[in-house]
Order: sequence, then C-alpha cells, then structure tokens
Amino acid sequence: MPAKRPPVPLSRERIIEAALHIADSQGLRRLTMRRLGDALQVEAMAIYHHLPRGKEALMDALAEHVTAVHVEQAATWQETARAWCRASREMLREHPGVLALALTKPPKGATVIAIGEQIEQLADGGLPGAEEAVRTLRAFVFGSVAVEVQRSGWADPEVDEWVRRDRDADADFERGLDALLRGLQT
Repeated sequence: MPAKRPPVPLSRERIIEAALHIADSQGLRRLTMRRLGDALQVEAMAIYHHLPRGKEALMDALAEHVTAVHVEQAATWQETARAWCRASREMLREHPGVLALALTKPPKGATVIAIGEQIEQLADGGLPGAEEAVRTLRAFVFGSVAVEVQRSGWADPEVDEWVRRDRDADADFERGLDALLRGLQT
C-alpha cells in the first residue's frame, strides 16, 4: 500500500488562492468560511489561525491581493503609468469575482504601499500632481474593468465562467488610457 502524502500545510497564501478560486468560479456570495474550509480540506475554524478576524480579514486580503500592483520605474512617468494601468487591469480581469471588493474596500496594507510607490514613481518621473493622477488612473482602470466584466455577462447566473467576449475592450482601454495620459500632461 502506498504511503499517504502528508497534507499541504495551511498558509495565508493558500487560503487566499482557494478563496480567489471560489469567488471567481462561483461568485463572492458563495464564498463562505465553511466552503473555503472544504476546499482546503480543513475545518473552517483552522482558517482563523491565519486570518484572526475571519471573513472580514479574508475580504480585506482578497481586495489587497488584486489591488497591490507594483511595476518597475520606466524612463518616463507616462510609461510607468501605462505599465501600472495595464498590470492592474490584468490582475482585476484575472479575478472578476473580487472586483466588487476592489471597488469598495478602502486601501489597506500592501495596497497603501503600492499606491505610495505609484505616486512616488510618477512624481520622480516629473509629473506634478502625482497623487491626484494616481487617484484618476485607479478610477479609470477600475471603471474600465467593471464595464468589461459587466458586458461579459460574468455575473449572470447562467454563465459558468467569465468569457472575455468584448473584442473591443483592449482597444477601448488603450484609447482611454492614451486620452487620460494626455490630459494629465496639461
């Protein structure tokens, strides 16, 4: 008889990945501590060891996971802003199940650090008003992803998974980003 494999140790990262999978495949409403425990093959109470505030801490961690995006400083502030917007969009598109959290949870932890880094990068790149620019860029990225997810029908109970059906989404995003970056230069 083959030896049993030891169980994979529970970690904050493993919990977040399992929660993201549930939220993305079944929706945020279906993400319960019990369902998460079942997915991880542990009692739900074991999760509280890694997330002492329970579901609230889990929701914060999921929002932070998809909004704490870092990019390297580019040659110009425009290139840096473009890289950040594209990376943020992709992260949000990868996890449509937690988009609502990204839109509604106040920035905490790693997200606050990432926002500070973005402001610093744009200011170092020569953009006056970098803090306001980052707020504007974040609003554009979050809004464009929200529209894309809405158009995809992802939240429709009849749709099993998010299919990126909007062929114009990439072009629309790039056109809007170009216009926004031009506007920030003035």
